[in-house]
Amino acid sequence: MYGGENVKILSIAIPCYNSAAYMRRCIDSLLPGGEDVEILIVDDGSTKDNTAEIADEYEKNYPGIVKAIHQENGGHGEAVNAGLRNATGVYYKVVDSDDWVDVDVYLDIIKTLKELVAGPQTVDMFISNFVYDKAGAKHKKVMRYKAFPENEVFQWDHAKKLHIGRYILMHSVIYRTMLLRECNLELPKHTFYVDNLFVFQPLPYVKNLYYKNVNFYHYFIGREDQSVNESVMISRIDQHIRVAKIMIQDYLGMEVESRNLDRYMLQYLDMMMCIASIMLIRDGSEEALRKKEALWKWLEDTDQKLYHRLRHSVFGVWMNLPGKVGRGLSVAGYKAAQKIFGFN
Repeated sequence: MYGGENVKILSIAIPCYNSAAYMRRCIDSLLPGGEDVEILIVDDGSTKDNTAEIADEYEKNYPGIVKAIHQENGGHGEAVNAGLRNATGVYYKVVDSDDWVDVDVYLDIIKTLKELVAGPQTVDMFISNFVYDKAGAKHKKVMRYKAFPENEVFQWDHAKKLHIGRYILMHSVIYRTMLLRECNLELPKHTFYVDNLFVFQPLPYVKNLYYKNVNFYHYFIGREDQSVNESVMISRIDQHIRVAKIMIQDYLGMEVESRNLDRYMLQYLDMMMCIASIMLIRDGSEEALRKKEALWKWLEDTDQKLYHRLRHSVFGVWMNLPGKVGRGLSVAGYKAAQKIFGFN
C-alpha cells in the first residue's frame, strides 16, 4: 500500500481565500513533514491579496512537496474537493489556512501512519486532539476523545459512548484517501459549514479507527469574519440549515451497521439541530423564530421516527422550551455550554 520513496503517506489540503495575512504560519508548520507529505495549497479564486503568488512561491521553493492549485471561487467545500481530486497520498487531511499544527506531534503522527500502513490492518480514520486556540484566552480548551481506545486499531463497537460535546470534527480527523473516493464524497459549492459533511458522510464506510491522544491541530478562533463567529453564523443560518438537512437526508439513506456508530451519528444530527435552533433564537426576530419552527416541522414531515428521537433528546427539549422565558433558558444553557466546551 505504501511504497516508501515515491508515494506520499499524507496529502494535506489548505483551502485559501484571501489568506495572505496568515497562510504562511499554516504552511510553515506543515513543511517539516518533508518528502512524506504533499501540501496542496488551494487558491480558491483569491482577488484581494497575493494569496496566489504566495502559493506559487512555496511550490517553487519546495518542489515535490508543495503544489499550488488555482481555481475559480467555489467556496471552502470546493477547495476541499480540489485537494481530494489532486491528492496522491495514502491519507488525506484538511488544514484551514488560519490554523496550524504542532510540529513535534505532526512528525510523530506521520511515523505512526507509516507503521499502520505497513501493518496487517488498513486504518480508515485516524483521530487526534485539537486545541481551541482562542485569541486572548489564557486557558486553551482541548478536544480529547476519552471514549476511544488509545494507540491501537479498533472498531466502532469497541468505542465507549461519546460524551455530549465531544464530536469528531474536521480538525481531529485524517481519512484514508481512497475511502473518501469510494464513498463519492463531494462537498457542495458556495456553502459554509460543509466541514460537518466532510466528517459525517464517510462514517458508515469507516471500519477500522485509530486514536492518538496528542494535541495536534490548533484551531484558531478570533477573526471577526470567521464562519464560527456568532454574528456571522446568525447571518448565514440558512447555509447551516441547508447542511443540516443534507446530513439528515444522508443519514436516512444510509445503512449503519454498528449500534455505537448509529448512536454517535444521531448525536451529531442532534448537535446540528441544536446549533440551528439556538442561532435562530439568538437572532430573536419573528422571521428567525418562524424558520426554527419550520425546520422542526420539516424534520417531522421528513421522518417522524427521527423527529421524535431528536425532538425528545436533551438538546431537542432544551431548544424548544415554550415562550420568551423558555427561549431565555435555552440561551442561558447555550452560554453555559460555551464556557464548558470553549467553542465560539
